[in-house]
Amino acid sequence: MASSHSPAPDLRRLAQKVVAMLCVGLACACLLHFIAGRCEAGAGQRTLPLKMGLQERNSTAGGRVEDEVSEISSGREWTASRRLPHALIVGVKKGGTRALLEFLRLHPDIRALGSEPHFFDRHYGRGLNWYRSMMPKALDGQIVMEKTPRYFVTPETPARIHAMSRDVKLIVVVRDPITRAISDYTQIVSKTPDVPSFESLTFKNRTAGQIDSLWSPLYIGLYARHLERWLAYFPLSQIHFVHGERLISDPAGELGRVQDFLGLQRIVTDKHFYFNKTKGFPCLKKPEGSSKPHCLGKTKGRIHVRVNPEVIQKLREFYHPHNLKFYQMAGMDFGWQ
Repeated sequence: MASSHSPAPDLRRLAQKVVAMLCVGLACACLLHFIAGRCEAGAGQRTLPLKMGLQERNSTAGGRVEDEVSEISSGREWTASRRLPHALIVGVKKGGTRALLEFLRLHPDIRALGSEPHFFDRHYGRGLNWYRSMMPKALDGQIVMEKTPRYFVTPETPARIHAMSRDVKLIVVVRDPITRAISDYTQIVSKTPDVPSFESLTFKNRTAGQIDSLWSPLYIGLYARHLERWLAYFPLSQIHFVHGERLISDPAGELGRVQDFLGLQRIVTDKHFYFNKTKGFPCLKKPEGSSKPHCLGKTKGRIHVRVNPEVIQKLREFYHPHNLKFYQMAGMDFGWQ
């Protein structure tokens, strides 16, 4: 008798095997997906401290932090932004403002505009958004600043700056008004050689000895008159005066006081400077990786034109009461004779 064989048990066993394999495959896929997700998260967490560590090393070394720092893998972003200035170098022309700005830019917590925007005296009509767009990008905690020496003597600027910020810190670099005027005139001559002599421009009437106080090189030196306008809007505690002569003889000391005024750690010190005997001016020591020191341009430290000693004496007599008033208002004796 022939034996009969039913295919049903074989089909059931085959189906059970297929189902088991599918379950194992699904479990493996889930496990692999879980492991990949954990690895990606770990990589994202490790990237942030690495990026922050780089910033900390740059700051410690006195280097510039990147304008924009983005963390893509973690889905977060840190971006330096353009802000209105926290501090302004408002004057005075030929007082040492360029030197001060260049020295301050060594500080990692200062972001300073290199050019003079002349916003509050010439371009105010363009608005604060335009002014903000001119500023360098800065991270939280960094001080944004710019310098325009013309601000100090322009009547409209104190009110305009006050409208922008009541808390802005103001820096004024001043030097002996006679030396400043001669330096100013020397620059004028370098650009326009055929101008009249310093002596002839100094007087309205030389015979009568009447000084022309409205001639720009002399007018700028009437510091007390200009300061009165600023004190109508800002307390003296928000204005810091840099001694122009001491900025040359003791740059580290003057920079230390400015850093204190700005609430910054004294990072720019005497180790950053050397005195250039040829220019008669302090320069920055050569940076790491460079064979050349950083000195100001050829227009700085140029030899002044010679002025008749009698005219200088007349100017000393003219400025004497103005200087005394300025000392009293500023609470500081600059010692100009």
